[in-house]
Amino acid sequence: MKKYLWITFFASLILSGNGKLDFSIVKQSEKIRLSERQLQLITDCMDLLPNQAQLSIALIENGNVNFVGFKKENDSVVPIDNSGNVYEIGSITKVFTATLLADFVLDEKIRLEDNINEHLDFSLKDNIQITFEQLATHTSGLPRVPISLSSPDLSLENPYKDYGEDKLRLYLTEKLELIGEPGTSSSYSNLGFGLLGYLLGKIEHSTYEDLLQTKIFSEYQMSNSTTNRDLVKEKLVRGLNDNGNGVPNWDMGVHMGAGGILSNVKDLSKFALAQFDDKNLDLKLTRAKHFTVDENYSVGLAWGLIKTDSGEVWDWHNGGTGGYTSSMILNTESKNGTIILSNISALGKLTANVAGLAPELMKTIQ
Repeated sequence: MKKYLWITFFASLILSGNGKLDFSIVKQSEKIRLSERQLQLITDCMDLLPNQAQLSIALIENGNVNFVGFKKENDSVVPIDNSGNVYEIGSITKVFTATLLADFVLDEKIRLEDNINEHLDFSLKDNIQITFEQLATHTSGLPRVPISLSSPDLSLENPYKDYGEDKLRLYLTEKLELIGEPGTSSSYSNLGFGLLGYLLGKIEHSTYEDLLQTKIFSEYQMSNSTTNRDLVKEKLVRGLNDNGNGVPNWDMGVHMGAGGILSNVKDLSKFALAQFDDKNLDLKLTRAKHFTVDENYSVGLAWGLIKTDSGEVWDWHNGGTGGYTSSMILNTESKNGTIILSNISALGKLTANVAGLAPELMKTIQ
């Protein structure tokens, strides 16, 4: 039996600026429950973050979800109810793009082994041949980003904003240089998933947003998930850099399928719980092993499949943008999981503390 501690008993978490207990916070926190180890891990992480930083967390144990949230204010860590707050989820978006691909495959609109050239109205430079599966497993040989987005002079405030369809076409037809032979190794590529999202929209004669809404978000009642920031602006938490200063949101342009979704832990927990039901064949297909990197790490469609020391398999994906860091880890056998959304930039040093929290919390619910 695990020992749980009510957060309301921890003065270090609920001290106001004058060193007294803030009873308004106590009232909000009466139903929040964490183990000693979980509480220590979260507070250790929060202690390193700047004021106005938030962590929004979903802990899933045997299919049951517990939401906890924290904010740094006046150099103190306080528990808050932020499960409905919205963040940029960054590259966790790729899991949703892969889910769309799986849906297309199950509907027999395409096959994973199909060459993407058959669905482009232009030819890749040097007649390079790449499959849908290679895009979704980072085995396409495509670089991480197009060369113009890897320039040291590029502003990282909103780097993808002006990269539209015309620039993508020009790059792929005239400037593309592979970093490896397709299908031989896995090398992470935002370009690959941006291209995949773009292609799926073209095939369906739809937008990426509409595909998400009709095929995934409506299916799992994810009413606060979107690529349209205007739809969730009232719930959007402002992104911060390591110094606690606000930073611009990212507009992903044609790379939307690589990192353009905004969501909250309530919605993402619904998507996580759906992963535990093998009747959801599209989700099951994304979690299947499609490429083996080594004995402890394989790649699904977007998911990283990690074999732990205990022999369990974790389905994992992190995310990050200029103002946000996110993580999702699931164990579909035990129906456990950890989801973390934060408003800490993935471009600084603090992102490692947030990303590192997810596996540590996951260990506490194994």
